[in-house]
Formats: sequence, structure tokens, C-alpha cells
Amino acid sequence: MSRLYAFADEAGDFNFSNNPRASRYFIVCTMTCHSCSSLGGALLDLRRELIWNDDPVGEYFHATEDKQAVRDKVFALLEKHDFQVQATIMEKSKAQPQVRSANGRFYKYGWYYHLQYAAPKFLGNSTEVLFTTASVGTAKGQAVFSGAVNDVAQQVIRGNRRFQTNFCRSVADPCLQAADYCTWALQRKWEKGDTRSYDLIKDRIIHEVDMWSHGTVKYY
Repeated sequence: MSRLYAFADEAGDFNFSNNPRASRYFIVCTMTCHSCSSLGGALLDLRRELIWNDDPVGEYFHATEDKQAVRDKVFALLEKHDFQVQATIMEKSKAQPQVRSANGRFYKYGWYYHLQYAAPKFLGNSTEVLFTTASVGTAKGQAVFSGAVNDVAQQVIRGNRRFQTNFCRSVADPCLQAADYCTWALQRKWEKGDTRSYDLIKDRIIHEVDMWSHGTVKYY
């Protein structure tokens, strides 16, 4: 029996407009590994060490909010551990109106295409898959997103493989914090053209697909 752990996060928002504060892309990202204890334990140890040194660290690692000095140490740690990264990039303005008619529908659409094309690359010989996904929004909204991931996994994870899904805040699992850092690095590349952090993890990325790269029509 071989169990694979998949930690998932998303980047971007559900603002479908030309508002300069709206993200251009919505990114679904997974970080997969066969063992969590080494990476998770190392991140916990790093946070304790940063606290001891009176460095500016929060309750948990969160790339958007962490200071650059902290981010540098987290990425240096990630480079020492074994994991793979998969990402599906959705340029929101190319989403047809029916695809973005509701946030949950758009979210599920992204997850379906992500698992449809990324899962064959990371499942390997695994007989079990545990998906741990960062919570999104309110409890009511989370139920919609959780249902979407469960439904997609049922459609895509076929054969004799068993799977389980878990949704929690990043503070609950240090490996989710690692997934957050990978997602942030990808977002910086796609939104800002900043590859400083992306370059540190690019050798771990086995799937990075711009889902509508061939599309020419923009709806806003």
C-alpha cells in the first residue's frame, strides 16, 4: 500500500473585471509527496528557530504576509526536501460567461482540468491519495468548494485507488504552508513576471499548464 499526500492551494480571486486590483489569473496548485514528516517537521523547527532569534515570524508561514527575510529561509528549506508541484493557470478574462456564472462553478472547472491532466503525472503507483486543501472563505462558501473538490476527485481518481479529502486552515498543517509558498511563487511569475522565488522551485514543477493559452477571445 502506497499513500500519496497532495496539499492544495489556490491563488487569485473571483473578481471578473478589469479592476486593477483584480487578479489576472486564477491558479490551482498542488504539492505532492510520499512523506510529510520530514518537510513538516523541518518547517516547525524553522519557525521555532526564527522565534528564538526574534525574527519577524507569524503564527504560521504565509508567503504573502511573511517578510522577505523569512521567505528566503523558507525557500532555502524547501530546496532541501523532496516534493513535486503541479499547477493549472486560468486567465480569467478568457473564461466564457457560463464557466464563471458562479464562483463555485469556476472553482470546480479549474479543479476538474487540474486533476484530469495533472493527476496522471503525480499518482504513479500510489494506491491511496489524501488531499489536504486550504480552506476558502466563509463556512457556507467552503461547503461549495469542498463539494466541488470531492466531486472532481470521484470523477478523476479511478480504478482501485482510494482517496480522502480534508479542508483546513494553513495553520493546521505545515505542509499546507509549503504549498502556499509554491503557489505564491507561481503567482508572482504569472501576475508580476517576477521569477525570483519561482526559480527556486522550478525543478520540482512537473505540470504547469496555461489552460486557455490558445484562446484569443477575452470577455472583459
